[in-house]
Amino acid sequence: MLDLQPFSDFESAAQATLEFLHQRLGFDLWMVTRTEGDDWIVLQAKDNGYGVQKSAVLRWADSLCSQMVQGQGPRIAPCSDDVEAYTSAPINQTLQISAYIGAPLTCPDGSLFGTLCAVHPESHQHTLHAELPMVELCAQLLSSVLHLELRLAEADRHKERAESEALIDPLTGLYNRRGWEKLVSAEEIRCRRYGHSACVLILDLDGLKQVNDEQGHQQGDALIQLAGHTIQNVLRESDVAARIGGDEFAVLGVECDELAADVLKRRLMRGLIAAGVGTSIGVAVRDRQFTLADAFAKADEAMYTMKRSRYKLSAR
Repeated sequence: MLDLQPFSDFESAAQATLEFLHQRLGFDLWMVTRTEGDDWIVLQAKDNGYGVQKSAVLRWADSLCSQMVQGQGPRIAPCSDDVEAYTSAPINQTLQISAYIGAPLTCPDGSLFGTLCAVHPESHQHTLHAELPMVELCAQLLSSVLHLELRLAEADRHKERAESEALIDPLTGLYNRRGWEKLVSAEEIRCRRYGHSACVLILDLDGLKQVNDEQGHQQGDALIQLAGHTIQNVLRESDVAARIGGDEFAVLGVECDELAADVLKRRLMRGLIAAGVGTSIGVAVRDRQFTLADAFAKADEAMYTMKRSRYKLSAR
């Protein structure tokens, strides 16, 4: 039976829902998933034979769910072999599927978040169609829990940033290194829980030492301030900017995939060039198998690669 104790979060609600549906309808694999670009991310799984685990990343376009949300197949298919869109789905090449259940999960704005779905290696009785209202109700209830939690998560972001006001770099008004680490740590938890994407950009000013040596530290500070203000003006409200070293800045792009990260990098480069600030920039997207700390290290390495190549060109 479904545990009627209050759910503390979306994760526990999803786990209880999968357990209930498995007990009620069978099926070897029940999942709550997230779509993110081309990725189909398994947030929760109740697996009894397929070997699909939580955090697995599959290809969205290969799935039966992608066909379902496009209206190419029904939400319940007791014999999925009878549905052409399902039999032709590439996921059949890796998973034996003869019965399917699926319903969309939505974001607060009504866009697609992911799916509540199940597959089974054998066909099911056609009386399964009668369970569609219950499955759709479960998906709607999960979406409602998700909406509430995503709104709370956004409120938490604002609270975390308000509490980090003491962790501000006095020269630029951006977060300092401690503030950066605190906010990135909190965002990493959200990335793991909801399957959010995120990116890190590392920026290093070109020629700050020369400005300090030739024009004085007051001009050097003015250059740092100009860089900080330009970076902040380019970012979205949800992003985080920090001065993490003397001439080094970091940006956290919240819910940014590779395409959005590239757009953000180009926007930063245009803004800084227009302001007359020479900067080397490295960017990395948080990989599903790694962390924001790993993305930071990759972005830092990319920044130094760019800086070295620019120095080589200027030395010719």
